[in-house]
Amino acid sequence: MPRMLDVSDEVRAEIGDEEAARLLAGDSAPGSYDCTSCRTPGHPEQERTSTVLFVGDETAVLAFAHATCLPSQVVQVTEAQLQGAVRAIGGDTGEPAPVDVTPEQAVLGVTSGLVLIAGELHPALVVEPTAPVARPGSFGTGDDFLPLLIEQGFMPLTELSAVPPVLHGWSVLLAAGQLHAVLQPNPAGGHPVAWWQAHQPLQVTDGWRSAANKHQQVLMFAAPVGSIGRQPREDLLRDALDKAAANGKLVAAALPLAGV
Repeated sequence: MPRMLDVSDEVRAEIGDEEAARLLAGDSAPGSYDCTSCRTPGHPEQERTSTVLFVGDETAVLAFAHATCLPSQVVQVTEAQLQGAVRAIGGDTGEPAPVDVTPEQAVLGVTSGLVLIAGELHPALVVEPTAPVARPGSFGTGDDFLPLLIEQGFMPLTELSAVPPVLHGWSVLLAAGQLHAVLQPNPAGGHPVAWWQAHQPLQVTDGWRSAANKHQQVLMFAAPVGSIGRQPREDLLRDALDKAAANGKLVAAALPLAGV
């Protein structure tokens, strides 16, 4: 039975025509797989399946996903992320991860949770730095974290009454059922680059992952240092978000899953 396999032009360019032909013929494609996005079983003989190529600094790994979860694509990741994906394919650390948003590294804390908006649960990431974030090239002591994000297209919120608009070009990389990175457009063109990336893939709950695959997007909220804190429960996280919004200290956007 023929494989219902999608191999995009960019994946084909990376793996070569010969390997692409072998995949499409079923010579090197699996009979079944765990979707690299939702982690449920998939069968390329029974349903459309995407080839997803993770490319690190030195190595590359080919994974498979339901076509309804992810399109066939090439995803640029760090070598450390790639090794983590390999282990997952074959936990939330609770620690903030470094991200280059200024000439010096700012440290961002990232919390995942479900947020209720207009009667429906949405997967969310809440980002808060551990210190003020200065504008690149600035020697001042001010905090430009929110203005920098607003310039990128994030919207200021005064209340959480509606889903924020989609910010095209940005995306959330959810692979092997774990959170790997928030991607932004590459100023030099080409593949997106990591705006934030986990030291090691972050675990998310089944409910969060299910909501992300249902909506095919994740809501990202960002607030200045000291606005949200590390809340232990989702109801407390929501209270902190509402307070930050009321105080004019919250921006947000809906980010598609990587490649969507």
